[in-house]
Order: sequence, then C-alpha cells, then structure tokens
Amino acid sequence: MKAAIMQPYLFPYIGYWQLIQAVDVFVIYDNVNYIVRGWINRNNILEQGRRKLFTLETRGASQNKLINQVLVGGNTEKLLKTLQQNYKKAPYFDQVIFILSDLLSGNEENLARLISTTIRRICSYLMVDTKIIVSSEAFNNVELKGADRIIDICTTLGADQYVNAIGGKSLYRKDDFVEKGIKLFFIESNPIKYAQFGDAPFIPNLSIIDVLMFNPPETIQKFLRSYRLT
Repeated sequence: MKAAIMQPYLFPYIGYWQLIQAVDVFVIYDNVNYIVRGWINRNNILEQGRRKLFTLETRGASQNKLINQVLVGGNTEKLLKTLQQNYKKAPYFDQVIFILSDLLSGNEENLARLISTTIRRICSYLMVDTKIIVSSEAFNNVELKGADRIIDICTTLGADQYVNAIGGKSLYRKDDFVEKGIKLFFIESNPIKYAQFGDAPFIPNLSIIDVLMFNPPETIQKFLRSYRLT
C-alpha cells in the first residue's frame, strides 16, 4: 500500500495533486510547525499574462505554532473577487468559481481545516478517490521528528511504500525506510502545458485554480498521471 504525507497547502500547484493521485492514502500533515512566508496560505495565479501571488490572510500565524493552530484572516471575500476578475473569461469559470465561492464563503476559521476541506472538494471534482487522513486526528506521535515520524505513520497505516515530493530527496534516505520494510519513492512531474488566455506564453506551475479554470476534469486526470517515480 502506498502512502504520502504532506503539509496542507492552499490550492497548491498540480504536483501536489499528482502526489495524492499516486497513492492509496494521503495524510494531511497538519500538526507540524507553520512556515511563515511559505506556501501554506498562498500561491500564484494568472493576472494579465503574468504570475501573480495571492495570499490568504491569517491570524496568530507563527513558526512557533502548529499549522492547525493558525486561524483564517479576513480577506477571503477580496481573494474571491480577485479570482473572479482574473478568470471570468476562462472556459471553465462557471463551475470552478462555484466551488471556490462555496469554499471561501463559509464560516470555517481554522486554516488547516479549511485547506483540508478544499483538498477533499477538489479531489471529488477531479474524481480522485485516494483516502485522505488528517494527521492530528489519526496519529499520536508528535514526540517524533523528521523521518522517524514519517516512518511511524507509514507503519501505523500498514504502508509498504512511501511516496514523497521530489524536493524531499535531501531530507530522507532510502536505507532508513528499507530498514523498516518500506520502499521510498520520489515523484517527479513531467512537463505539463495547456492553453491559457489567447496566444500569450504559457505560465507553468501556477495554483491548481489555473489548471481548473482552463481544463475539464477529464483532461486534468491525464495531467495527474503525468509523472514518474524514482
């Protein structure tokens, strides 16, 4: 059984969703320290043919707090308007903005829970049936650190394969996992390109919002399978 573990990110780029697609169980790692100026509460969208950073405001955010202790700030309505303005002419705007409006117009104040809900909702829209678990709800191992904690989660799940983002190559050693009967793989995305607005140069690796606005779920499913494990 394949497992993956990743911090909750707000509308992350397509590589995050490829990781979810690649495994049987995906663990939202919400009880680790919040990363200030990281990607937990922000990403990039398309604005007038250029990459534009958007940020969901937070309350009480600090590197000394766990992700699930951080609260959502007050700019959700402004963020939604920004998405409407920049994507109103996109081919799949109507169905996607309905989902985004529902997610961002709710009463959820906890950042980790909001992001967990967005992950599940988008997975449903994309017909991804990977089982999703929240780490703080399923595992009692906060005293462990680094690879030891990851291995403990895999062992508890009964996973014999662990898939990590390619950026984790510097963090984890395959031998440490093999010793515990777990094969470690890294996922590497193949180049993905699709039509955005007009004939402007393609801007890659934007938020999944951009992918959703320009492509139907069936096409995105093909993108989600465009990777290799190393």
